[in-house]
Amino acid sequence: METGKNNDCITGPAVSVEELSDAATAGAGIKLINQDVVKLQPDDFRARRIVVHLESAHVISHSTNARARVRTTVTEGLLAFVAFGPRANGTINGLPVRPGMLLAANSASEACLVVDEGWESITCLLPPELVSEHLAARQREHGFCFPRGVEILQADPEKVDQLFDWGKRLTATAARQPEIFDEHSISRKASQVEMLETLFSAIDLAEGCEPSRSEKTRQAYSQMVKRAEEYALKNADDQLYVSDLCKIAGVSERTLEYAFQEIFGFAPMTYLIRLRLHRVRQSLLAATQGTTTVSIEALRWGFWHFGEFSHLYKDCFGELPSHTLRHKPEAVENLH
Repeated sequence: METGKNNDCITGPAVSVEELSDAATAGAGIKLINQDVVKLQPDDFRARRIVVHLESAHVISHSTNARARVRTTVTEGLLAFVAFGPRANGTINGLPVRPGMLLAANSASEACLVVDEGWESITCLLPPELVSEHLAARQREHGFCFPRGVEILQADPEKVDQLFDWGKRLTATAARQPEIFDEHSISRKASQVEMLETLFSAIDLAEGCEPSRSEKTRQAYSQMVKRAEEYALKNADDQLYVSDLCKIAGVSERTLEYAFQEIFGFAPMTYLIRLRLHRVRQSLLAATQGTTTVSIEALRWGFWHFGEFSHLYKDCFGELPSHTLRHKPEAVENLH
């Protein structure tokens, strides 16, 4: 979708509602953000995503019933401001999430979220020029610094909660009555004005919040596990060794173990095997008939013992990999 200032003609539906039941495909089909999801518990994965396109801004509601790791990046040309629900529990880049917290991110930075059951968030996406325009109108263009990465802003918690409540009401209404936004540009325009007023009330003169010493330690742990993840994916067809991961992360085995336990609740090898299992599942779901086999994808992602691989896969996803390849869900088929 175009994000220019004049966007009276929407080329597709203004509202989309997705009921997500597979972590491996949770990032498919959404263009405003890039997402990669790994579920962190054996229970069924259930999540809901509501997207409402306004004029040049967008609002996204996320909720889930399951613990998961989510790496997300905002599409180029947009800024993100995120408020969290009263039951939201988890971390962002190692920092604990709490209600009343306002997250800001530019399009060049990646956020690693670990979300728990009951997670809810509202994300407001808007082009920087729209922010500049409204700051100038309020004669506040020198009182706000655009995010240079992923930042926690020192904002009024009560007003941030009001932003979350507004976003939840908007997306709930849009899910029930999408025609209000699909058929009437005045509704999109009015909602965008409300979003901007509520957002800027929350931001006020917010500045970046300096993390505490313990929070800086958790941020360092988050960077360690990110480097280990990147190594595990880049060297997909190789066997994983803890010594290699320690070398990449530049830490001792004990520190690496502690970092993974703190961020994900898993030992390094256990988590990285799960990460690769999700990549196998993504490949099997994306395959067209006759283009691959379970063995090819298992080998591609470093699984040499096929019996053990099948057991691990079934424990993670509740079905054998051969079943995934033969019986892709209808929702996945529709992505091709």
